[in-house]
Amino acid sequence: KLCGYLNKLGIKGPIKTWKSRWFFYDENKCHLLYYRTAQDINPLGSIDLSSASFDCKVENGEGVFEIRTPSRVFTLKAISKQAMMYWLQQLQMRRWEFCNTQSRFPVGSSQLVNEPLAGRTSRCCKCVVDNEYFLPPVKTPTEAVGLKAASLPAPQTSTALQNISLKHPWTEIQNTVYNICSSKQLWGNNGNIFNFSEVQEHPENPDEEQEAEVEAGLNWVRKARWMNTGFPGLPEELSRDRNAMDKVSVLQQQILTLTEEVKSQKELVKLLHKALEAAQQEKRVSSMYLSAAEDKDRLELVRHKVRQIADLTSRLEALEQEKKELEQILTLRDSHIQELEEHVQLLMEKNRAKQEVIMALTEQMARELSDPLQEANTITAETLYKQQEEIGHLKDDIDAYKTQNQFLNSEIHQVTRLWTRVAENEKALLMKCACLQARNCQMESKYLMVLRKLQEAVPGLPSSHAELVRNLIQEALQWDVKEEGEEGFNLNPVSEYDEYGFMTVPDYEVEDWKLLAKIQALEIKSNNLRSQEVVEKPLRDRWNSVGELSPSAELKSLIRSGIPVQHRQRVWRWIVSRHCSHLPDHYQQLLRQSKSTEHPACRQIELDLPRTLTNNKHFSSPTSQLIPKLRRVLLAFSWHNPAIGYCQGLNRLAAVALLVLEDEESAFWCLVHIVENLMPADYYSDTLITSQVDQRVFKDFLSEKLPRLMAHFEQYRIDVSLITFNWFLVAFVDSLVSDILLRVWDAFLYEGTKVIFRYALAIFKYNEEEILRIHDSVEIYQYLRFFTRMITDGRKLMNIAFNDLNPFPMKLLRNRRSMHREELEAELCELEQIKAAYVKERAEQGP
Repeated sequence: KLCGYLNKLGIKGPIKTWKSRWFFYDENKCHLLYYRTAQDINPLGSIDLSSASFDCKVENGEGVFEIRTPSRVFTLKAISKQAMMYWLQQLQMRRWEFCNTQSRFPVGSSQLVNEPLAGRTSRCCKCVVDNEYFLPPVKTPTEAVGLKAASLPAPQTSTALQNISLKHPWTEIQNTVYNICSSKQLWGNNGNIFNFSEVQEHPENPDEEQEAEVEAGLNWVRKARWMNTGFPGLPEELSRDRNAMDKVSVLQQQILTLTEEVKSQKELVKLLHKALEAAQQEKRVSSMYLSAAEDKDRLELVRHKVRQIADLTSRLEALEQEKKELEQILTLRDSHIQELEEHVQLLMEKNRAKQEVIMALTEQMARELSDPLQEANTITAETLYKQQEEIGHLKDDIDAYKTQNQFLNSEIHQVTRLWTRVAENEKALLMKCACLQARNCQMESKYLMVLRKLQEAVPGLPSSHAELVRNLIQEALQWDVKEEGEEGFNLNPVSEYDEYGFMTVPDYEVEDWKLLAKIQALEIKSNNLRSQEVVEKPLRDRWNSVGELSPSAELKSLIRSGIPVQHRQRVWRWIVSRHCSHLPDHYQQLLRQSKSTEHPACRQIELDLPRTLTNNKHFSSPTSQLIPKLRRVLLAFSWHNPAIGYCQGLNRLAAVALLVLEDEESAFWCLVHIVENLMPADYYSDTLITSQVDQRVFKDFLSEKLPRLMAHFEQYRIDVSLITFNWFLVAFVDSLVSDILLRVWDAFLYEGTKVIFRYALAIFKYNEEEILRIHDSVEIYQYLRFFTRMITDGRKLMNIAFNDLNPFPMKLLRNRRSMHREELEAELCELEQIKAAYVKERAEQGP
């Protein structure tokens, strides 16, 4: 058992006192319990060691150490330095043992968890003995810890009441009664005082025990101070023993005081004389005023008096102004004088120090010149003894600091190992939780898929079974994915909207589409959880290391892998600025023009605004915050490019640009970059001729890259352009989920329309086997309407687009476009001729 008497520092109240306590380590809970004596049955408190750290400071005194818990610091004192080091080493090992046995997910070499304490102690001791930087094992001080210490009486304190704690009065009473009643039996047949089965453990109290003797001690101190303070009367002997010099000094002081008083009285007399003269003059003026015969003379006297008053007032103001200036000058001079006095004082101190140094050097030089051996002879035996004693103290301090350093090295080493183990366990738990959540999402998606297949593939189900399947599907559709977080810990909860406001599970009108969207959301979450540590985190680290952007093969590879959300806006702005020279104030001029003159496309723009990205919260309502911005961007573009004006599809391109770039002008230039730089000419013209050309080019690539699938389409006469035309026109907006869509746009903005061809082929390759299993044209068309919603693994789609479909040269794409454009223009010309001939024939035939 790890137990023994230690002194505990009480920090409650103004007086800090040491109190003797019996400490016992509870290995089941990793708590250090403390009692007043070894015979007590109930503890006064406990210290949680599982998350505590230990420290010993030489400055605190011999045997003093600290236990730091998250809530407070306990200061303890052992009877000797050896006992202190033993306690610290034992508490370290017990903490390590408890923390390892509590670990449920050991990572790496975790054999220490189930290792016996004795073996681990010996091995740890062997390791630290070999290393001089760690504290060697301390021998057990049997007189201070263990059974022998328990049999000894408790250490005596200076006062009888010092160890009594009234913080826990009921515990004190119980322990006292127990000690009185069972003192005879305690050492009899059942002499095991370490039976703690009935111990009622008290929780760790953040405050120290409040002792009543603190207040009593304060009262005694106050009483003593009151008795020893006061002003005793002056003894008569002192007055009789005064010498004549004191009397003379007192008389001289009185003479100085009386002289100062006479001076002040003289100044007062002068002031009274001046006041008397002023009064006499005032009296003469008054008498002249009264003796004047006519009012004219009196008026003249009054005017003269007024002039005198005005003159005196002006003189008084001038004198006051002069007084203020003189006061300011006096203040400046006083401050200057004070600075000079300080400077003089500093110079005098320097001079004094220099003189002392000069005197010391002069004496030293004189001694050296007179007798070089005299200095050695003047060192007395007492001085030598003091120096030796000081050297001994310094050596003791060095040994103490060395011991403290060795212990702290052990403590830091062990705490670091514990922290590393906790971090590894936490990482393992997070990874396991992510895997479990991914598996749960997969199971839920499979469950929903089974319900869907069961509803479609078994038309002959009994009515009760069919109703049950419908109820289960309805319940699954109404289930809110946000409720996962309420049931337990959720590592990556599925929210209703993503970072850009797209609905995670769109609210389709068709129930089957709702079910597919729910399945897709679960599959995407499962893939994201599985790739979080393996793929996404290294990709984010690579993007975080990218400084200034510049075209390179590495940047191209990073953009193809997908730009993280926190970097996407910056990269898109950089891509657009490389190809579009932002004319200053150009966008504002276009807005002013759109306000002054109504564009012909204004009506069509207003019709398309409510139909833009209806599954995004920023555009789903007429009062949404981005609707006015989108309107201004489209109107500005219609005036910027009158040849196109506005075409259906541009609203969705501008909406995606607004969601990412947020700024209207940046979104406007992004739209300009897509229409005028990335897409070929006439892509958004009235005839959409280039868009039709791209559909023919795509069919050629489909025949070359996926011949089996193209043959399947030809067999059932499937025209894929009915599905893919919208993909090319709006770059997959409203076709792919937002996470995959924005990755496609990352590469599309950087590389051009070739990326759209790559991803269109990859989508068919992703679902090729599913399509080949359908042998009905109507079912194929139905599947193609929503099959892009079944793409859940964006990484797999990206690998197909950029790896499996290579080579894909841009030169080949331009040649195919040129060839099919000539064919299409010839067909359109022939069609126009047939149309003209028909019109002419109808006109000749008449009505």
